[in-house]
Amino acid sequence: MRETLRIINQLEQDGIIEKYAIGGAIAAIFYVEPFATHDVDIFFIVSSNEGLLNLSPLYSYLAGLGYEPKGEMVMIEGWPVQFLPVFNELLSEAMANVREVEYEGVPTRIFSPEYLIAIMLQLGRAKDYARAEMFIAQNLCDEKKMLELIQRHGIQKQWQELSRRMQ
Repeated sequence: MRETLRIINQLEQDGIIEKYAIGGAIAAIFYVEPFATHDVDIFFIVSSNEGLLNLSPLYSYLAGLGYEPKGEMVMIEGWPVQFLPVFNELLSEAMANVREVEYEGVPTRIFSPEYLIAIMLQLGRAKDYARAEMFIAQNLCDEKKMLELIQRHGIQKQWQELSRRMQ
């Protein structure tokens, strides 16, 4: 994944994307024990003020480096990468509060545990509830901050569902 992150950093340095952070399962692995995952979720801010989202410059740039899209993924140095534009307030806030980390000497950013949990709850899939439960069970987040996020982003119902599952 080291080389994959190097290419993604190059996207940012060359102005193709404004800022990125790793979310999803790969970000979770920075905090909890590893589990099976098939791709890297890269959340990003588009470097354009156009009203309509146009991912053509991103895919053209990657194609120029020899990385062609396959469905919703782009294989970059052996890792399937899914590029996900920041599309709601929770993700915007998560991007503003990323953690700077290094992976094998390559700088990168990941979402903090509180935001990962809130995003997992917002998605509401069974695998997301299971991962969120891992974070809670291992006390890996600031509970007060997490509960404020849950309240602010209207995901109390999902929090209640997770709490019920954990009993």
